[in-house]
Amino acid sequence: MFIHNNKKIISQKIKAKNIAPLMERIEFLREQDLDCKIEIKDIIKIDSIQDSTNLDSTIESIKLHSMNLNTDFTIKQDYAISNKAQNSTLKDSVKRNPITQVSKESAIKNLATQDSTITQTLHKQNKQIKSSLYFEIKNLLLDLKPWRKGPFEIFSNLVKSEWNSSIKFNILKNHLNIKDKVVADIGCNNGYYMFRMLPFAPKEIIGFEPSAFYKCQFDFLNSFIKSEIKFELLGLEDLEIYDKKFDFITCLGVLYHRTNPIDCLKILKNSLHKNGEIIIDSLFIDSDDDIVLSPLSYAKMKNVYFIPSIKALKNWLNRANFKNIEIIGIKKTDFSEQRQTEWINGESLNDFLNPNDINKTIEGYPAPQRVYIKAS
Repeated sequence: MFIHNNKKIISQKIKAKNIAPLMERIEFLREQDLDCKIEIKDIIKIDSIQDSTNLDSTIESIKLHSMNLNTDFTIKQDYAISNKAQNSTLKDSVKRNPITQVSKESAIKNLATQDSTITQTLHKQNKQIKSSLYFEIKNLLLDLKPWRKGPFEIFSNLVKSEWNSSIKFNILKNHLNIKDKVVADIGCNNGYYMFRMLPFAPKEIIGFEPSAFYKCQFDFLNSFIKSEIKFELLGLEDLEIYDKKFDFITCLGVLYHRTNPIDCLKILKNSLHKNGEIIIDSLFIDSDDDIVLSPLSYAKMKNVYFIPSIKALKNWLNRANFKNIEIIGIKKTDFSEQRQTEWINGESLNDFLNPNDINKTIEGYPAPQRVYIKAS
């Protein structure tokens, strides 16, 4: 168990970000229990296979949530009662009045026409209900901006996130030895990488992310995917008092944001089981020496404290008692990986680089490049 009151901390974070209304809307969506078709590839695709079995409850839910639709949502039972009454009236009329066989056939045909009209009306209203849900889904997608990690395709809405995270995942995927293992993703953002891990059949996945806003994005996505991934509103430092150790940890895009990266690596090492493995990535500077850049601002990021050379990063890992240190990838950040899109607010890579020389940041430092390392 935690030494501190986790629920209190979560409540404070939610209140500070004033995202309670977003959470209520996401919970409403989750309660609809939409049957979805999920495709977990480079673009995580979510589409509906919803039928009309829960039509009545869906109508009532939408009415209660005041969707502001100009539609008369008449409950299906009302049609059934009306239809039954009309059938009874017609049958009584046939009994009281001697009519020809032709008239009887006409009456039966009339009843069949009414049944068909009712069925068509229900199908029409079911489509309207689906449309209203999709309308709310699109609104939530927009209200959950900025989308930093992705991409996702949700009910035909392509969420082109700032980072094309599939590029990074494809560097890592052949090194994810996580089948039947307990996995932690530190700094998990909205959970993109955790969702991508699901086909690898880990025993358990737990994400650590202190941002309540990113938890909202995760909850929104998971309301459709319905995974058993656990999302903790906690940071790397909370691993010291977390009541579980892990077989495998990913810690991506975190280390250079920490004021004491060696201590952070020690915490990560102590959070692994014996023979546990970790994958980290970090910005790095090209140098054969074991040196570190410590900028006041890097690519307009004021929360980047230390950018090591690869040799210096290996020294940090050694100081934290990591062994079997292996470089599994090196990549320069380009515009196919990080870009300005309609799904974020503000600037992106193009604004962070020198307009006269994209090999340098706006401050004059070497442009961003990352090294990916696996260790145990």
